[in-house]
Amino acid sequence: MITIHLWAPDGAETTLQAREGESLMQAAVAANVPWIAADCGGMLTCATCHVYVREPFAARLPAPQADELAMLEFAAAERRPTSRLSCQVELTRELDGLAVDLPETQY
Repeated sequence: MITIHLWAPDGAETTLQAREGESLMQAAVAANVPWIAADCGGMLTCATCHVYVREPFAARLPAPQADELAMLEFAAAERRPTSRLSCQVELTRELDGLAVDLPETQY
């Protein structure tokens, strides 16, 4: 299992366990984590699963593909250097302990 730490905009932390191979978005939605709307269900046609990945984990992720970068242009919250769509973050052993901040809004 992969441990994930998510921080809401108010600073509240949620910790959850997820299976290797699933996306961060899938794990968050299954755990009913607020702040990740995931309107398109991971089809990469919206930006409502936007997150900010904390270091050192951001550096461990593969670079975002062009379609993810294009969709991040539509994110409602500020885009930062570590912005990612959680549907594109595949959970691996290297990401055990993953830490992400959730934006104030997805709309």
